[in-house]
Amino acid sequence: MKKQSKFLKVALRAAKKAEKILLKYYYKEIRVGIKKDLSPVTIADKEAEKIIIKTIKKYFPSHGFLAEESASDIKNKDYLWIIDPIDGTKNYLRKIPLFATQIALMEKGELVLGVSNAPLLRELLYAEKGGGAYYNKYKIKVSSVRELKQSHLLFGGIEHFARKNLIKHLISLIGNTRGHRGIGDFWCYHLLAQGKADIMIEAYTKIWDVAAAKIIVEEAGGMVTDIKGKEININTSSFLATNRKLHQRVLASFKK
Repeated sequence: MKKQSKFLKVALRAAKKAEKILLKYYYKEIRVGIKKDLSPVTIADKEAEKIIIKTIKKYFPSHGFLAEESASDIKNKDYLWIIDPIDGTKNYLRKIPLFATQIALMEKGELVLGVSNAPLLRELLYAEKGGGAYYNKYKIKVSSVRELKQSHLLFGGIEHFARKNLIKHLISLIGNTRGHRGIGDFWCYHLLAQGKADIMIEAYTKIWDVAAAKIIVEEAGGMVTDIKGKEININTSSFLATNRKLHQRVLASFKK
């Protein structure tokens, strides 16, 4: 295993501190707020995000932050931390254990580090550019599936495909794959990076949902773009991750 950078050590420390907060509130009844985009937010989201930012700022006070639940500080920053304290808040609220903390670092516009910690699944995935991807300290890699008809497809919310008139494209893709699941959220990328699935596609997303996944999947040998094949940036609104071997064929199916 490659020696961890100071950035990764701090990110892992921050994720573990957030974990304590998430577990503290998980078994309690907590109030739910509704944001402008109609997604839920809780005290657990806010406190976890606060401790993550506080932990990182302690070591890197000049760095910027782009976080889901608080004001961002991104102007003229060479280092930008992208944070989602709970990816899967709806699951968290229903006591479904599919939720995780996402922390990523962007250096001069390039994603170079990602951490995805799912405490109740006991899955900690992380990666740094050029250092490989890891699952609970074990190096991982994507699958070697080359044929679409042998692949396993995962996808995000159906309503977003419908809103973008992409339902027929998704159904066509489903018909050409061996298996499919509409799981959504971080766990799809955990499965993809470990070679347990081959394709994950989301018609709508935000950068804090997928920033960590991008570097983890790529360091595991996969490929990541948006649904049109463009590079990922902070304004990205769709996401396609594959084992690389199937990427162009999936892109082509959405260009028809």
